[in-house]
Formats: sequence, structure tokens, C-alpha cells
Amino acid sequence: MLCLAGCANNTDQAGATEPSSASAAPTSAAPTTEPSSAKPTAAGAETISGTVEAGVEPNCLLLQDTKGSHLLVFDDAAMRADAAVGKKVTLTGRSEPTMMSTCQQGIPFIVTSVTPA
Repeated sequence: MLCLAGCANNTDQAGATEPSSASAAPTSAAPTTEPSSAKPTAAGAETISGTVEAGVEPNCLLLQDTKGSHLLVFDDAAMRADAAVGKKVTLTGRSEPTMMSTCQQGIPFIVTSVTPA
């Protein structure tokens, strides 16, 4: 969804008002969105392995590997239960380094599958 706002009064020296460029006509194509349960394509999938650790913030789970610390993000509660603190797991998913999080640790990793290691 796009929202534009403007405060300028576009007038020429004679006092005539010019049309504002901030109010563009809507396009006929509606934006497409993917549902939150969408799974990544195989081409973008990554696999990481290690032991699940508790984060410093409540309900935050991390996995440390050779690439660094990963913040584990789950859409499925059953998968989250399979990746409990202290378990050794192999996770498939994708990194989302620009995703905002309250956990303040690790690079967010959207988990699509959990396998015991």
C-alpha cells in the first residue's frame, strides 16, 4: 500500500494554482501479496545446523553456525516445538537480514523445516 502526503501550495507569481504532482492517479494493477505461510522456493533455500540456544529476550531462539548467529523465526508452532532449546537440529529456510525483530540478536532466518541432527 502506498501513501503520499504533501503540504506545498504550488502557485506561480500571478497567484494561479498549479496541479500538485503528489496526487498521482491510481494504477489499475492491484499490488500482489503472498500469504505469511508462503514457503521459499528451492532456489532460495538455505540449510543450517547446530544446537538451538535461548536468546537474551524472552521467546527468542538462536542457532550458531560457521556463518554466525541466526535468529529462528517460525510460522508453524509445531516446527518451533521441534527446535527446542538444547536440541541439535538441521534447519531449512532463508535468511532475511533486513527483517525487524525485538530479539536484537542474530540474522533472522525464516524456518521452513526442522530435522533432528
